[in-house]
Parts: sequence; C-alpha cells; structure tokens
Amino acid sequence: MKNHYDCVVIGGGPAGCSAATIVAEAGRDTLLVERDPMPRFHVGESLMPETYWALERLGVNQQIRSCGWQVKKSVQFVTHNGTESDPFFFRQHDDRDSSDTWQVERSEFDKMLFDRAVEVGADCYDRTRLVDVKFDDAGRACGVSVRGEDGEQHDVDCRVVVDATGQQSFLANKLGLKQVDPNLKKAAIWSYYKGAIRGDGDNEGATIIMQTASKEAWFWFIPMSRGVTSIGCVGDADYLLKGRGKPEDVFREELSQCPGMDRRLDAAQQLGDIKTAKEFSYMTTSNSGDGWVLVGDALGFIDPVYSSGVYFALEMGVRAGEAIVAGFEKDDLGADQLGSWCGEFKQGAKWVRKLVDAFYTKEFSIGRFMKEHPEHRGNVTDLLIGRVFTPEAGNVFKDMDASIERAKMASAGT
Repeated sequence: MKNHYDCVVIGGGPAGCSAATIVAEAGRDTLLVERDPMPRFHVGESLMPETYWALERLGVNQQIRSCGWQVKKSVQFVTHNGTESDPFFFRQHDDRDSSDTWQVERSEFDKMLFDRAVEVGADCYDRTRLVDVKFDDAGRACGVSVRGEDGEQHDVDCRVVVDATGQQSFLANKLGLKQVDPNLKKAAIWSYYKGAIRGDGDNEGATIIMQTASKEAWFWFIPMSRGVTSIGCVGDADYLLKGRGKPEDVFREELSQCPGMDRRLDAAQQLGDIKTAKEFSYMTTSNSGDGWVLVGDALGFIDPVYSSGVYFALEMGVRAGEAIVAGFEKDDLGADQLGSWCGEFKQGAKWVRKLVDAFYTKEFSIGRFMKEHPEHRGNVTDLLIGRVFTPEAGNVFKDMDASIERAKMASAGT
C-alpha cells in the first residue's frame, strides 16, 4: 500500500467496486479497501434488469452470463389471502437484452466486481478496516487511516475519498448527515431453503413478494442457482424483534401466517441458520463535500421490497466514478463537482420510494390497483425494471403517482 493515491474508496461492495473501477480505468491511482475477507457473505441477491447498463459500463456483463446464476424474468405479488397476481414479465414490456437479469450469489458477485477493479489497475486490499477519514484545515478530505490484517495502521494521503461503507455510513455519521425515516424502521429475518417449489417457465426465477395474513410483515422468495431459494421476512423492527422470543420462532410464526408459502415449502429443507438484520430506511442531508462523496448505502437506503439496492449501488458508483474522473480533468474536486450526479439520481430514485410507501399502506394492494388501473401496468413494470433515470421518467410516472395516491385515500376511506 502506497502513502499517496489520487482516490481512496472505502468499501468493497457493488458501489465501492464500481467507483474504483471507473476511476482506475481512467488512469487515476486508486486504492480500494474492504474490511472483510473477499469473498464474503451478503444478502440482497435479486437484481433489477436496468442493472445491465452499469454492468456493461464496468465490462462484466459477459462474465455474468457465464456464471450459471438463476435468470430472473419477472416479479410476482401474492396477497395476504394467497391470491397470486399475474407476473410482471419484463420482456413483454421491454424486449431488449437488458430485460433478462439474475438472482446472484452475492459472495461471488461482489468478488467478481472486486477482481474487476484489480484488473483495471486499482490497488485492492481486503481485511483492511477504516480507522478514520482525515480533513485539512480548510475542511477538505485529504486522506484516510486504515488498519490491515496484521494490525498495522497506514496513513494514506489522497485527493478524493469515496465512502462506500454501506449502512455503517462512516462519513454520514461522523459529520451528522444521516436522517432515519421514522416510518420505515424495518427488520429482516431470513434463511435459505433447498427444494422450494418455484414458478413455471419464464416465471421460474421470479422474485415473489408475499404478504402475511395480518399484513404486518411480508416475505421475499428469491430463487437462486443450485436449487437454493432465499426466503426472508420483513416487518417493523419492533414488531419482529421485540418481545416475541428468538428470531427463529418469529420467522416460523410469520411463515405460518403467509398463505403464499404453504405449497412452496411443502418438501423444502432449510439450509443453515436464521439470520437477522435491521433494514432502516434513511437518507443523507449532504452527499458530497470538498474531496469526498458518498455512494451506495452510505448515501441512503430505501427498502428491500423491490430489490433496488444493488442496482442503485452500482448506478451510484458508476456516476460518482465518472464525476471524479471529470473532476480530475478540470482540476475541480469540490463538493458540487463530486456530487454533480446526486440530484438526478435522487429524482429517479424517488419514484421507487413512492411505490414503497404505497406497498406499506395496508389498505393498498398492487393487484387491486392493476385491476382498477390497467393503463398503468407498463408504468409499474418500468419501476420493477428500474427504468427511473430516463429524461422522460418524471412525466411517465406523474399520472400513475396521482392514481396511486387516490387509490390509497379511497382504500383508507378518506
């Protein structure tokens, strides 16, 4: 590890690896550090189709096609009483190569991205923990202190720090920028199963979102390769984790209240232990400063329901990387330049957030909304695809958003 780099990226997930790849590929001296050994376990296996374009920019699409991961062609919803919606087939709406995506093994997927950063010239170290980010007297980020596997601390100077520390949100917490959404304090309890019954044909690899009978929680059903399925329960953190005993017991109790799971787990066998995580939704009041920028979950996290996490992380990493490269070319590494992409990104991401808010309105049903407003089926499919950053997205989703708000009010009797 050298004592000086143009750019230091903290965090070896999709956001950090993509930012490091873009900057290093442009010829800038780049350091990428990750605290855990690579490959490492991570949840969040389902990709949105629009992930294709970030992966194409990173030069890994062909490699992904050869990994043997489960192809994902649709999303389906199951109501609290077990009624299954018609699947939202991506290709029926958008017949391009990007319409087929994948349910990935995150340990392998993230390692592939980490290796890609190495391939294009970044210095990449796992088992290396961030100690602190250094600022000069003018308030500009100017370096980091990291501690390697041997316990030795390294002080590294740089001109740009990219915080991709995930929900640890190192800089956001250090600078007091993090704002948790009080209405989306969720938790997740999940495990993996072998032999769960999947859909047929093009719906075999579908991400399925299933409500429980009480509508207090919902389950994800993500078919992966090798016959393994990721199955997780999400609900308010207090509801799932306070006063109800062990997470294993809560998970099974919620399973018993999810009619959509009955036939799917008849002959399935659980693999490994139950895992838990708090999935708080939050955003940051500032996304960049002089010499630093936030990407991925370090910038913000919405919710796992529509599988936008990996896509948004990759998109942010690529956009931030390109802003950094342009900043070096202009000799401008100030807050406005490094965060020049954030406004457009947030404008697109808000449409997914609006659909999340609708999902957590108990009286609202995606299936019923589709029956009452079939004209918006293409709009909903676009959101599930992740096509939210196009120039026309605002006009495309505005009418649907108004219809959703009216449906929510009508369902609530207001």
